[in-house]
Amino acid sequence: MKESEDPDTSPRPGPEELELAILGEEPVYSAADVAVQTGVTIDEARRLWRALGFPDRGLEVAFTAADADAVSTLVGQVEAGLIDFDMAVTLTRAVGQTMAKLADWEVATLVHRVQEIEASDQATGSRARAGMHLIQEMSEPFERLLVYVWRRHLAAAVTRVEALGADDSDLQSTQMTIGFADIIGFTELSNEVTQTRLGDLVELFESRCADVVATQRGRVIKTLGDAVLFVNTDPIRAYDTAEGIINVVGRDGRMPDVRVGLASGSVVMRLGDVFGPPVNLAARLTAVARRNRVIVDQATAELLPYDQFERRRLPARPVRGFGLIEPVAVRRH
Repeated sequence: MKESEDPDTSPRPGPEELELAILGEEPVYSAADVAVQTGVTIDEARRLWRALGFPDRGLEVAFTAADADAVSTLVGQVEAGLIDFDMAVTLTRAVGQTMAKLADWEVATLVHRVQEIEASDQATGSRARAGMHLIQEMSEPFERLLVYVWRRHLAAAVTRVEALGADDSDLQSTQMTIGFADIIGFTELSNEVTQTRLGDLVELFESRCADVVATQRGRVIKTLGDAVLFVNTDPIRAYDTAEGIINVVGRDGRMPDVRVGLASGSVVMRLGDVFGPPVNLAARLTAVARRNRVIVDQATAELLPYDQFERRRLPARPVRGFGLIEPVAVRRH
């Protein structure tokens, strides 16, 4: 190996160096300083910081000029009368929770690439150094991608609200079909396979479910490792989503079996989530569904056209929180 090809033997970057490389600037303010710089109280500054998902830093110098600029931006929206401070905190919490998950997802994904680099002739001798270089190279294009995707989803969200009707008194409530799909025997499976295999399986399950949901013009509301919660305003498309998930997961011999429950009714959309009895019922129905089968509540069964679907009422059984329920097994003619 040539001298110029020797792995970099400089000290491995520590946590502070990694943070500086990513943030691009050193901390210069305490929480009190940020409050003075932005015109908010120290309690308001700390409230915004906690909303982002970070712990209080006391009197420590822990904030950068960019942190102060972010607070100033929010305060400017409040002062302009566009939103009040409580709304600013809510939006901050939404951004914080979303970005925290995205950052964890991004790092976990890039770990595989770092391992590939360190196992190749491009090895630096330090996974931390290779990871830092990778993040630095990707930061600018990834930031552009973030803005593009946010605009796309913002346009879609506004369109969904508009579709509820301009005369509706409550634009956060709507009629939807809720779907809940979960992996059968996930606990036992997690004890039988390696952690790497389990992680790969969960990632494949979630990605396949997301593809099917998107194809049917629905939305994934949340993923829970062994389960996916999705919604659709069209009950037929919701059923096709359920069947699609069964086809690409449950009927793939390399994947575990699944169960899917559907329930329809009025739900509240708030904070990127959905709430209401249909959400809980869809989850409960999976407990009584047969493997690789779709089971629905009576409301959903009535929304599916009789000339397209067969129905088979199942024996009544107790469902936690709902008393006796008569689930319905449905399938296309």
